[in-house]
Amino acid sequence: MAGSIALTGSASPAGEVAFITGAGSGIGASLAAHAAKAGMRLALSDIDEAALAETASRFPDSDVMTIAIDVSDADAMDDCADRVYRRFGSVGLLCNNAGVVPGGRHRPVWEYDAQDWQWAFGVNVIGIANGLKSFVPRMLAADRPAHILNTTSISGFISGAGSPVYGASKHAAVRLTEALYASLKERGSRIGVSMLCPGLVRTRIFETERVRPAHLQAEGGAAAELAELQNIADSGADPDDVARQAFEGIERGDFYILTTRNYDAAIRRRIDTILTGGVPQFDDFATASRQDVTT
Repeated sequence: MAGSIALTGSASPAGEVAFITGAGSGIGASLAAHAAKAGMRLALSDIDEAALAETASRFPDSDVMTIAIDVSDADAMDDCADRVYRRFGSVGLLCNNAGVVPGGRHRPVWEYDAQDWQWAFGVNVIGIANGLKSFVPRMLAADRPAHILNTTSISGFISGAGSPVYGASKHAAVRLTEALYASLKERGSRIGVSMLCPGLVRTRIFETERVRPAHLQAEGGAAAELAELQNIADSGADPDDVARQAFEGIERGDFYILTTRNYDAAIRRRIDTILTGGVPQFDDFATASRQDVTT
């Protein structure tokens, strides 16, 4: 598909606008740093206003606007897009990056509350859909090269008992992003699409209970396993390296941007089992992340 925004070389993105959700920390903040380094203007959003302000303060020499927003709120996202376009007039790079993880890695799927499902799917799936609905029509109307980066997860390609709510939402986000690519290709659009699929990354993803809306609080409160999960995340990749991989993948025109090959065997085994009709065998996410790639 034509139209992927070039991020280095002669076709510099300097002056283009990057809109990034979940920019208050982690991968989102690192995407903002790489965009700023490339000379892009920044429109940054996050539900955590204090964290968002801290990220913005890192770029004193950049043109930055911040918008505190819950991406699951369609009206708020529409208003956000209006504000971004009033300020900048265009968006060249749309990063739907915000994500949350309800606690309970070791809880069986039937023990999660309705609020867990509503929160995870509201941010991880509906949040992306809202970003697309609010920004893509404007990007299409501009009829100029642009790019969309949706952050999903390796969890969107593997399965098992662990973190079923998060994993199910990421499977949905993968399908949504593939549909986006197909729809834009059918139109001959100049908008490129990439899907960032991180493995374990040193972010605050397992601390997102701190920003869960009050009306979606689980009946039993946050799961005790969250501290353990954060310890696992702390062994992951540097978010700056993940952001670098994202930008390099965009420039190459990659659709699937996997940040690690350690899950290749698990992904391949799952696909083979689906095609042969066998009985699934699942690796623990953290265990699979430490496996050596031999194929």
